[in-house]
Amino acid sequence: MPTGVAIRDPRAQLFDAAERVMLRDGPNALTSRAVTTEAGVAKGVLHRHFADFDSFLAELVEDRIARIGRQAAALRGSAGTGTVVGNLTGVLTDLFSSVAVAIVSLLIFRDDLRARLRRNRPTGIPVLTEAAAMITGYLAAEHDLGRIALGADVETLAPTLIGAAHMLFAGWEGGAPEPAAVRRYVATVLAGVLPES
Repeated sequence: MPTGVAIRDPRAQLFDAAERVMLRDGPNALTSRAVTTEAGVAKGVLHRHFADFDSFLAELVEDRIARIGRQAAALRGSAGTGTVVGNLTGVLTDLFSSVAVAIVSLLIFRDDLRARLRRNRPTGIPVLTEAAAMITGYLAAEHDLGRIALGADVETLAPTLIGAAHMLFAGWEGGAPEPAAVRRYVATVLAGVLPES
């Protein structure tokens, strides 16, 4: 990109470029040069907005966690509409078709990044922990509406759904699994707690 050309929202542009690199080439391919090349900007743009590459990655993860917060509000608002299995199939597909699987891989292999994130998030695995909280809140809302069986342990069901979906998406080569496969996982995990099943 030529010097002197204004970049609209460079942080978002760099985050989106990092996501594309991770989805296309995997988390191991994520370097500052790969991100700036993908974004079509000079390498100095990244360093002008972030102290170093690990700071960039930490803020990328925090940005994606904020996205889960917005998804959580929408999911909770869907309680009482559609089917529980359909709603969860949709949100899990959205979550894991995006960069969530790659971010978890990135966190596993980058000790410095994990350490930075631990300052604000001392427990759990960032992204997966927030996703489980999103599902727990939704299941609790459905429970309150009587669409989940009385006594159902939503705090156990939520991470079970997250783990099953993560395994399904992480093991899928060449794109996302078919919606029917995701639906089958969700229906199996929730078997016995849904009046509709």
